[in-house]
Amino acid sequence: QVQLVESGGGLVQPGGSLRLSCAASGNIFSINVMGWYRQAPGKERELVASITTGGSTNYADSVKGRFTISRGNTKNTVYLQMISLKPEDTAVYYCNARSAISGTDYSYWGQGTQVTVSS
Repeated sequence: QVQLVESGGGLVQPGGSLRLSCAASGNIFSINVMGWYRQAPGKERELVASITTGGSTNYADSVKGRFTISRGNTKNTVYLQMISLKPEDTAVYYCNARSAISGTDYSYWGQGTQVTVSS
């Protein structure tokens, strides 16, 4: 089992910045990918960014050049630095961790943190 706790959401004006943090605990050595997803009202949850244990990153086209995903030194923490925020970035942001144990894939989710971009 892996537990994820997010922090760092809030209200920010267009053009502003926020940094989200996600701390993983439990069986963290089984994690091979961590990422951030978001879900806006009336829309499906979508991938924002992900990072593998090897450091490879992947971004949604809508956030490329504005968002940066990174891992902490202990590798059980993942960050999402967001700059040049737009109203359309408003959503609940969820941390996700994926692991594979004995050929079975697992996906874990945090509780979500609200990001609101508004003037």
